[in-house]
Amino acid sequence: MLDTAIIGAGPYGLSVAAHLRGRGLRLRIFGRLMDSWRAHMPKGMMLKSDGFASNIYDPNNSFTLKQFCASRGIEYADTGTPVRVETFTAYGSAFKNHLVPELEDKLVVALDKLQDGFRLTLDDGEAFTARRVVLAVGITHFPDVPANLLHLPAGFLSHSYCHHDLETFRGRSVVVLGGGASATDLAGLLRDAGADVQLVARQKELKFHGKPQVGKPRTLWQRIRSPQSGLGPGWRSRFFANAPSFFHYLPQRLRLEIVRTHLGPSGGWFAKEKVLGRVPLLLGYVAERAEVHDRKVHLHLRCDDGAEREIVTDHIIAATGYKVDTERLKFLSEEIRANLKVLEGSPVLSRTFESSVAGLYFVGVAAANIFGPVMRFAFGAGFAARRITEVMTAPGSVAVENEETRAI
Repeated sequence: MLDTAIIGAGPYGLSVAAHLRGRGLRLRIFGRLMDSWRAHMPKGMMLKSDGFASNIYDPNNSFTLKQFCASRGIEYADTGTPVRVETFTAYGSAFKNHLVPELEDKLVVALDKLQDGFRLTLDDGEAFTARRVVLAVGITHFPDVPANLLHLPAGFLSHSYCHHDLETFRGRSVVVLGGGASATDLAGLLRDAGADVQLVARQKELKFHGKPQVGKPRTLWQRIRSPQSGLGPGWRSRFFANAPSFFHYLPQRLRLEIVRTHLGPSGGWFAKEKVLGRVPLLLGYVAERAEVHDRKVHLHLRCDDGAEREIVTDHIIAATGYKVDTERLKFLSEEIRANLKVLEGSPVLSRTFESSVAGLYFVGVAAANIFGPVMRFAFGAGFAARRITEVMTAPGSVAVENEETRAI
C-alpha cells in the first residue's frame, strides 16, 4: 500500500509533495499542473500577492520565485512589481520539474474508504490503495454564482473561472458582476481585449490596495505600526499570515467572521488605472433577476434606495468568488461525504489538517475556516506542507490526530 496520495497540482499540492518527498515517503500526486492559474484565470492577470509571498515551498527553500525569475531574466521585486500569472504558472512548471517530477497528469475519478486506507480510481481506469490522501483541489470545484441567475443558459452566463483567453469577447457587450480582485482584473482586461464591458457591484465604492512604496525605506515607526506580512501590511494580517496554528484555536464564531470579512473584496493597486475612468461602473446595485430575449440578456438591477435599472447585454460574467462545499467533490464516495464533519460546507480539521475521516487531509481554500484567510493564498502552502509532513513522519500520530478531530 502506498504511503500517501496527493490530489491537486497547484501551489499546495506541489508544496506538500516536495516536503513529503524530501522525507522519503512513497507518494503519488495527480492533477493538471497549476490548472487554476493556467486555465481559469485570464491572460495578463496580475497576482495580488507580493513577490516574496508567491512562492511554492520545498523543505530547504531552494527554489523560490525570486530565484526562478533571476534564472530566466524576468523582472522581480519582493514588493512593488506585480507577478504576472504567466510568470507564476511557468514557475510552477519549473518547480515540478525540479522537485516533484513524479506528478501524473491524471484525474482521480473515485475515492473510496477502506478499513486501513483508501482506494483511488484514476481516469485511465487504474486503481490502487493508499494509507493517506491529501486533497489540495483548489478553487475550481467551488465557483459561486448568484442563485437567481443560475437559470440562464450557458451561452449567456458564466463564472469568471471559465475564462482564460478573453479574445472571444472582442466586440461583444459584457457585464461583470462583483467588486473584488477577480471582477476588477477581468473588467480591465476585457476592456483591453476590445469588449464593451460594464462592471456592476453591490459596493458603493470600489476598493483597491495601496501601491507599495518602492525605493524609499520604511521608517521604524511605520514598520511597528503596520508590519509587512504575506497577506499585506498590518498587525491583523501579520497574525493571520504567521500564526495559522493559533488561529485554529480561536472560537468558532470568531474564526468564521474573520474569514468572511478580513481582506474583503478589493482589487490590486495595479488594477485601479485599468478600471477607473475606462470601465463604466454601476455601484450600489444588486442583480435582482435576468431573462433572455432576442439573444440578449436583460439584467434587472436594484439599488439600495429601491431604484431599478435594466441592462441589455450579450453575456454576464459572475466574478462573485468561491464557496467551499464538500458535496461538490463528487469523486468522494457517498460514505466519505456522509462521514465528513463540516462547518458551513468546509471540512472540520485537526491541527494537522486531518478531517473526521481518518487519513483524509484537506489543504488550501478548503482549510480556511479552520486555519484562517492565509489558506486562500499561496503563502499558506508553506505552513500546510510543514505541518502535514510533521504528522506523517511522526510514528503513531494518525490515531491521536483523528481523535482530536472528532472532539472539535
